[in-house]
Amino acid sequence: MSLATLGLSSEIIKALKEKGYETATPIQKVLIPMVFNGHDIMAGAQTGTGKTAGFALPIIHDFSQKSSNENHHLRAIVIVPTRELARQVYESFEAYAKYTSLKTVLLYGGANMTAQANRLKAGVDIIVSTSGRLLEHIGQKNIDLKAVRYLVLDEADTILDMGFVHEVMQVIERLPKKRQNILISATLSGSVKRLATSILHKPKLVEVDSMGTSASKVKLVVCPVSKEQKTELLSFLIGSRNYQKVLVFVRKKEEADEVAEALNLSGLKTSTIHGDKNSGQRKRALESFKEGKIRVLVATDIAARGLDIPDLGIVMNYDIPHVTGDFVHRIGRTGRAGKSGLAITLLSPKEEIALKDVERLIGKAINREEIEGYVPKVEKEQRGARKKVATKSKTDGAFGRKKLSTVKTKKRKTTKRDGFIGKPKKEKSNSKKRGR
Repeated sequence: MSLATLGLSSEIIKALKEKGYETATPIQKVLIPMVFNGHDIMAGAQTGTGKTAGFALPIIHDFSQKSSNENHHLRAIVIVPTRELARQVYESFEAYAKYTSLKTVLLYGGANMTAQANRLKAGVDIIVSTSGRLLEHIGQKNIDLKAVRYLVLDEADTILDMGFVHEVMQVIERLPKKRQNILISATLSGSVKRLATSILHKPKLVEVDSMGTSASKVKLVVCPVSKEQKTELLSFLIGSRNYQKVLVFVRKKEEADEVAEALNLSGLKTSTIHGDKNSGQRKRALESFKEGKIRVLVATDIAARGLDIPDLGIVMNYDIPHVTGDFVHRIGRTGRAGKSGLAITLLSPKEEIALKDVERLIGKAINREEIEGYVPKVEKEQRGARKKVATKSKTDGAFGRKKLSTVKTKKRKTTKRDGFIGKPKKEKSNSKKRGR
């Protein structure tokens, strides 16, 4: 289905053609008409399926039909969990609204509050923001909420996972009761549905490209390796196979720095994105990676859902994430927009159970590839080991043969209650009495 057949304005169609978008994705075919009809919506859609355009295009169309160049007042708020995703969604709104007079403002923590406040005062139609920074501006009365007609919660499951739901609810309490709500989530778990119940009014359900089906676009490979050899194997695979643009995911930010340092020392130009990096550092690292100035980008899971990197063919998991669902978000950085991708996971022996959870989630077993020189040694099972240790002939009781104590014990002080203890007392001599 062509995007031009969905009732979008000529200005929007022109902007989409410049980006090379002409055909609607499955989620867009369903979502755009629902937004036009004014329904509250709960949509399950994986990243890379075109969901941002699915809610952004009808909102831009609606506003562009009723706005003038001089009239800007806030009518839509999009709340996202991370800075990277906020920037990604903001850039999409800017691109789609290129030939309209609409103004979109990007808000997130770590950036200058005063500069953001000045942009808000200059006029705004749409805000894309993280929940915490949005609350700060509301508290400082930099934002007028009385005309808000649309509220979008993008990546609602991540908002819940990262503990931002209380901030979101505080924002919602301040919004007009009459508005259209759109909730987008990669998974429609019980917690997401409970959140939807408290926010949405008689929502329409849309579910396209669920977590399990999204993984089908990506070739998945597991490489068994000991924990101590992971960094060495990572460097070997990237170098020997001549991978030119590799996104590596790790659990911890300290580990991200360590892995990046080791890769740089091995001659692979590498940078990092994690929670200790400020907004400018994260933006520069991402831009350098996109432009090919660095070969490897090492990121923690906080960045897993907001990265849109064109033509990213390879994702490498240094480990399996704590939250099983984040595995699919990681590999969702490749194989986007129908393209093929490759995701390699370095698996230590202690991660076998976590791998089973991942395989249950995606509904299939992941192929294993053993790399010569890196396969972890399997310890042989010691049969009957317990029997040898716990033989009756060698032990007395649960803790083995008792040894006689050589420590002298302190004698207890006796009292009258003890009766006769020790040597009997000598009778007093009466000789003295008789001598008197």
